[in-house]
Amino acid sequence: MTGETGSKRAQLNRLRRIEGQVRGIAAMVEQDTYCIDVLTQVAAASRALQAMALGLLEEHMSHCLVAAARAGGDEQEAKLKEASAAIARLVRS
Repeated sequence: MTGETGSKRAQLNRLRRIEGQVRGIAAMVEQDTYCIDVLTQVAAASRALQAMALGLLEEHMSHCLVAAARAGGDEQEAKLKEASAAIARLVRS
């Protein structure tokens, strides 16, 4: 990951919040919280991870993919395939 310092800090903060959400879900399970309430929190954590992934993808495309497009040739082709595969994984998840 080769982002700007501010962006990296924001991403790490977001991941720490998600980590807290997951710890909260574990605590809910330990406390035998009503299943639907646990599922609601799992859905929220999943959406947070998806938002994180989309942000990383956007950053990758605006930096790495653009740089590869400027370079052209094999590098451009490799980065485009890499980004397409990443998008496909996100769509399937």
